[in-house]
Amino acid sequence: MDKGIMELINKIPGWENKMLYQGAFAVKPFGRMAGRPVKCVVPGKDKVLELDKVLDAVELKDGMTISFHHALRNGDLVMQKVVAAISRKGIKDLTLSASSLSLVQDALLPYFEDGTITAIDTSGARGRIGEFIQKNKLKKPAIFRTHGGRARAIESGELHIDVAFIAAPTCDKYGNINGVQGKSACGSLGYAMPDAEYAEQVVAVTDGLVSVPLEYVSIPQTQVDYIVEVESIGDPSGIATGSIRISKNPAELVISKYVAEVIKYAGLLKEGIIFQFGSGGIAISAAGFVQTEMQRTGIKAAAGIGGASGFLTEMLANGYIGTFFDPQDFDTKAIESLYFNSRHHEISASAYANPFSANPYVNLLDVAVLSATEVDINFNVNVLTDSYGKLIGAPGGHPDAAAGAEVTIVALPLLRGRLPMLLEKVQTVVTPGETVDVLVTDYGIAINPKRLDLYEILQKTSLPVMTVEELHQKAQKLAGVAEKTILGDRVCGLVEYRDGTIIDVVYDLP
Repeated sequence: MDKGIMELINKIPGWENKMLYQGAFAVKPFGRMAGRPVKCVVPGKDKVLELDKVLDAVELKDGMTISFHHALRNGDLVMQKVVAAISRKGIKDLTLSASSLSLVQDALLPYFEDGTITAIDTSGARGRIGEFIQKNKLKKPAIFRTHGGRARAIESGELHIDVAFIAAPTCDKYGNINGVQGKSACGSLGYAMPDAEYAEQVVAVTDGLVSVPLEYVSIPQTQVDYIVEVESIGDPSGIATGSIRISKNPAELVISKYVAEVIKYAGLLKEGIIFQFGSGGIAISAAGFVQTEMQRTGIKAAAGIGGASGFLTEMLANGYIGTFFDPQDFDTKAIESLYFNSRHHEISASAYANPFSANPYVNLLDVAVLSATEVDINFNVNVLTDSYGKLIGAPGGHPDAAAGAEVTIVALPLLRGRLPMLLEKVQTVVTPGETVDVLVTDYGIAINPKRLDLYEILQKTSLPVMTVEELHQKAQKLAGVAEKTILGDRVCGLVEYRDGTIIDVVYDLP
């Protein structure tokens, strides 16, 4: 990234100390963690209020920062209800901090247009909100953080949250919350936990209010200031699907088989392995092939880490995985597992991936299997924009897991339609190539030159191992040379690495 752009970023109020990315482990933390105000609740005080009265009670004002978690995914109704109520009070110039934004948040567009929200701090954006960002209509560029990076920013005080609104599938009248019970169950509330712990004020918004103390508590009553009861916090069909299953796509199955064989031949599939597989078809299918090998050899994994899917929690239930550490759930089977299986543990986003903590769980990974929108010949990965520069995704935990794992495998098809996915340079760098070890496609496998140890092992197998340049040439031969994307010249988004440095920027679209 051009250093001149960094100079422009440093002129934006509040961003004077932002730094350019220097390396995956170059920045060392200093200072102390942030704190929240000391509070006292007298016995018998009722925390349950109507939303309008809560907005008065928390003294929300122009220019403040409000936050939400994304565990309700595309079924979320809480952001819309809360922001609509804020808008009716005439409060303006808010920063929206969300652990991610889904297409359902397109409903918030009127509140961006009327100035209720003028800044965004998130992991992902897409749809009409993504378009709004890339029309350069925010007061300042949006910030895109990793899951671990967001937790770091909150806990260090860099991201100061005035009021956290926490969608709560179940909440007792004292303020204890969980996400595994109720009609709107969404599973782990790991991405809401830093907000609950560090925000000035915390409001639980629930459609599952109960009068007796909860037996399962994700966020304790000691962190919750007010409770708002609503008819519905979300559409269950958009919150969680049925179990995500193994892909039936032939090309994806080829890639998945290669991934499993890389894990096997690299000597990673051994007793006590700790792994992370994503939620997509390729990753789940790779986990299926790994399970088959585990059945054959009797090998058991010590732990699974990261977002939980039904397939992985079935592996947990059947004894192939010893324990699971889970900051988010992708389907109903995973949600049920979190509630009923004592070996399935809910963890915060900070515990999962905060690089400035004593030891995040991603650091335990022997192998992480991750997806990508596109990859380049330097192994840099883009998971935020498409090949034309349009916002379609999120950094999520991708850079966090890649940095923590002993071996990071990025798996994707070499082509999508007629477009090559292995390029000379990715549109947007999200995960730096220095943290990616193996690239697996349906046409071949490339090993990062820094991992000569893996290359020497894998090139002796029957796997189609080649240099990344050879794989790139194959992509060009099949699809032609990728056309240069035409972008605007104004920065509308900052891509922040997990340590808080700026690894790339997002431009407006013409």
